[in-house]
Amino acid sequence: MTAKKIKALSPTVFKKLKKSAFAVRKKAYAPYSGFQVGAAILTQDDQIVSGCNVENASYGGTICAERGAVLKAVSNGAKMPLKAVYVVSSSAKAWPPCGLCLQVLSEFCLSTTLVTISNKEGQEKMYRFSDLLPESFDPQFLKS
Repeated sequence: MTAKKIKALSPTVFKKLKKSAFAVRKKAYAPYSGFQVGAAILTQDDQIVSGCNVENASYGGTICAERGAVLKAVSNGAKMPLKAVYVVSSSAKAWPPCGLCLQVLSEFCLSTTLVTISNKEGQEKMYRFSDLLPESFDPQFLKS
């Protein structure tokens, strides 16, 4: 996906979103996997909300960075849908959000929402949300 086909954010806002994701990644609680992930989301009212992964000995109790950021944004009363999502992991390769996170994000993203994934070195890939989850189960299915 080329950046030209994705609605761009201002360089200043994008830089703040990236900085927030990188900063919160360092706060991740990842004693089991050793992989720290940070996510920052941009809401309609231009709030940047961040979250990091918090692992649990009962693996199912683990909260991913993306879901943590969404939960915090909702509890803070942020306006949806999301304008952008930035995810950075401590790995050598940029990781996309997991399936569960994509499903949660589908509740709050438009198909055109910008999703940027990054590795620990800052090498990025940009997608529209629909490129990552083209046939999401979203609220529209519940209306039929």
